[in-house]
Amino acid sequence: MLYYLAQWLRTTFDTPGFGVFQYVTFRAAAAAITALLISFIVGPKIIKILKRKQIGESAKSELQAVGNHSLKAGTPTMGGLIVLTALLVPTLLWANIFNMYIILIVLVTGLLGLVGFLDDYLKVVKKLRKGLIGRYKIIGQVFVGLIVGGSIYFFPEWFSPVFGKISTLTTVPFAKNINFNFGFLYIPVVIFILTATSNAVNLTDGLDGLAIGTVGVVALALAVISYMSGNATFASYLNIIHLRGADELTIFCAALVGAALGFLWYNSYPAQIFMGDTGSLALGGAVGCLCILIKKEFLLPILGGIFFAETLSVIIQVSYFKYTKKRFGEGRRLLKMSPLHHHFEKSGWHESKIVVRFYIVAVMLAIVAMATFKVR
Repeated sequence: MLYYLAQWLRTTFDTPGFGVFQYVTFRAAAAAITALLISFIVGPKIIKILKRKQIGESAKSELQAVGNHSLKAGTPTMGGLIVLTALLVPTLLWANIFNMYIILIVLVTGLLGLVGFLDDYLKVVKKLRKGLIGRYKIIGQVFVGLIVGGSIYFFPEWFSPVFGKISTLTTVPFAKNINFNFGFLYIPVVIFILTATSNAVNLTDGLDGLAIGTVGVVALALAVISYMSGNATFASYLNIIHLRGADELTIFCAALVGAALGFLWYNSYPAQIFMGDTGSLALGGAVGCLCILIKKEFLLPILGGIFFAETLSVIIQVSYFKYTKKRFGEGRRLLKMSPLHHHFEKSGWHESKIVVRFYIVAVMLAIVAMATFKVR
């Protein structure tokens, strides 16, 4: 909105200084700062309201003997409201809101945030232990995937006049001059990626500061990639798909970095508030959608390696337990507990040490992901 206001002031009154608003880098920096300030302003207010309404996390019986989880019961949840406010408001203020990339990423984040909010509401307000029934959650994620996949596949002209030629392509990491074409499988692939990343971040959200900090690292890397993908000069130099208009996503990513830092202020150990499904489902979907929009789907297992490992640990643990129960009559476990962060907790690692070490791995993976553009 401020983007158009600045344009109007500049053209109508020839106001000096407003030309800086045309630069994505300036607006991205402004979005990050705005997101951080919003977090600091609305954060205490939302925490206070949630405490007054007694909207807190319930004690999970399976975690009572793990770390300090028994002390976390009653901590306010649904903190995703802070993250989403600090993310979406700066995006709408500083980005080109008629840019199709921005429209889709805001829509995905908002809709999945709504799905997560319903889940949290049913769990902590209505006291339904399982919250939103799993299949309904999946239906919501699939619906969002259909919107994104259908928009790109059937209406490529919404993005740019030449987008139709590259709409179903994606960059292959470590491979030069090779772009993979999903073809008619594109929409199912988009649905799978959005559903998988949304649930993966949700699984990672089990320790104070773990999910939001990792998302912040990934968002910073995606901000750089988005800017390079939307810039013809950088895209040509790096030999990646040039996506005209995709550099506007840099503003969303920068706002996400600011929102992540702002929420981490309250969510770091010991947490004053938990993100809940309201935040984790939305942010996971946003990360997946960003990779889809900038044609870096195959980069997700590297860039989001923490989320990938957490999800894989659950799949392996459950599969092995079922297999051994069927074969030996008694289920056995490969890990002490899944997801992966709980395995380290049961191994005697302090919660803060696990989180910091996961951050270090996330930064290393982000560097590797960036290196794939030249190491090929």
